[in-house]
Amino acid sequence: MATYNIGYIVGSVSSTSINRRLANALVKLAPQADLTLTEIPIADLPYYSADHDADIPAAAAEFKQRVEAADGIIIVTPEYNRSVPGVLKNALDTASRPWGQNSFAGKPTAVAGASIGQIGTALAQQHLRSILAFLDAPDLQQPEVYLQMTEGLIAEDGEVSNEATAEFLLSWLRTAHAHFELHAKRDA
Repeated sequence: MATYNIGYIVGSVSSTSINRRLANALVKLAPQADLTLTEIPIADLPYYSADHDADIPAAAAEFKQRVEAADGIIIVTPEYNRSVPGVLKNALDTASRPWGQNSFAGKPTAVAGASIGQIGTALAQQHLRSILAFLDAPDLQQPEVYLQMTEGLIAEDGEVSNEATAEFLLSWLRTAHAHFELHAKRDA
């Protein structure tokens, strides 16, 4: 089975982000699904403005290049006010501009998220999937990861304390692998 190099984006820049803990768990489990996950950070991206389209800021150009170089992208998002965080939306806008230079075009994606609430990040993911559809980024539809984060479920280092949760996340990563593989074959 081929190993794919997957970029991942954490949609929060908070130092206490539970979605970063979820991302750390995915990184830890990924080798068992023949995936290598590397973060594509968004904290230092300037606000997107069409004023910069002719001369893309260095941080934005590097971000776009890293998205393009990855075999696929996993986005781990929190839910802010029933949608995606502004910092994540800014990253997606940055990657998709200037017009005609959409770094997400054709890039297979998978979405996950954690929340302390029972519906996880369902509404944020719904909005994110709509954005990804417009960006022509084929998204893994099933299974969905709307993780309710409870105390001690995932440690800072990504260790998952609940065996069923760890197995679910690993199963999701294996399905994501098949999704990335399908799109790699289409592009070949």
